[in-house]
Amino acid sequence: MHFNKQQWSWIFYDWANSGYGIIVTTAVLPVYFKSVAQNGGVTPANATAYWGYANSFGTLLVSILAPVLGALADYPKAKKKMLNIFAILGVIMTFGLSVVPVTQWSWLLGIYILSIIGYSGGNLFYDSFLTDVSDDNNMDILSSYGYGFGYLGGVLAFLLFLVLQLTSGFGMLSSYGVARFSFILAAAWWIIFYIPLIKNVHQVYSLKASSKPILSSFKRVFETLKHIKKYKAAAWFLVAYFFYIDGVDTIFTMATSIGMDMGITTTTLMLVLLVVQLVAFPFSILYGWLANKTSTRTGIFIGIILYFGICLYALKLKSATDFWILAILVGTSQGGIQALSRSYFGRLIPEESGSEFFGFYNILGKFSAVMGPILVGIVTQMTGKSTIGAASLSILFLIGLIIFAYLPRITAHE
Repeated sequence: MHFNKQQWSWIFYDWANSGYGIIVTTAVLPVYFKSVAQNGGVTPANATAYWGYANSFGTLLVSILAPVLGALADYPKAKKKMLNIFAILGVIMTFGLSVVPVTQWSWLLGIYILSIIGYSGGNLFYDSFLTDVSDDNNMDILSSYGYGFGYLGGVLAFLLFLVLQLTSGFGMLSSYGVARFSFILAAAWWIIFYIPLIKNVHQVYSLKASSKPILSSFKRVFETLKHIKKYKAAAWFLVAYFFYIDGVDTIFTMATSIGMDMGITTTTLMLVLLVVQLVAFPFSILYGWLANKTSTRTGIFIGIILYFGICLYALKLKSATDFWILAILVGTSQGGIQALSRSYFGRLIPEESGSEFFGFYNILGKFSAVMGPILVGIVTQMTGKSTIGAASLSILFLIGLIIFAYLPRITAHE
């Protein structure tokens, strides 16, 4: 696929912050924090609870502010500034995790919350740049390459971490030392691959400048909400997205717990995580190709139906082989459905207010991550089986599918 320098630079931001996503959030910091907290006299149950609260608080804060932050970024030359503020906050705080003394678990948690704010806020502005770097004809394929290369970047960063882990930093680092060095690795990965976007990506669409941008941004968000009928298709898409993306996120976040319930070792789970990311790279790009050949709508339909099938497949999970099959099936559709959702929404919204609308997209994507885990938890407790809990997520995909079926045919290919 032929992309210009600006488009490749945009794609590589997903590669840049993927090291944070897989190393900090998923693989290393949860374990490191638990160990530091327990050394500081915190019980294992409380350490887990604090970790959950920190994740929720950081994400929730950005989600609530997302539409207003987005509206603020729609003024001339503001989008890049906002992205820089949040991305650089994320990079500095990720590096900061490596210098917190191992006795200070509360400092570790506070710095992690600030890093989440940087990561989540940066992603909001990164997503909204999609309308600036592409047109309707290549939005699907560009969005898909973004997700695809994000997964590939995550795999490579994770492999570098594994080399450190398995060699104890070539015999020079303790287990704490390896964890701390991995945070430096994630921060360096983020800033190095972010440089092309800083140099080459520019805001194309914007509103007229305002003398009171913050006040105007609040007003515009309320105006948008008041006149939501003008954007009926975008509003209904967000409702469908809320349901099905909740299922997507929950399957990924609950997979480790389900695997552990089945007796799968931590090492195997790490390997599964790596393979899922590897599978997601080509399949994300394949979804973009499929959308170009058929339509964005068809690609999203296929993704939702596949996930519905994955939920039902969870009912027959008995062996490690079954778990591997489930994980690989998730890998085939995870990036694709996210990429096409982003590009489908990008076509429904006014380009000059892209960041404000992606703020609403961001808020629903984040808030949806509350309902799924609760549903899985309740059904698992009622039945005593986490596989039935996972299967209950099929309800979310079914609701999302029904609503999505009523959406208009508006893409460039339809």
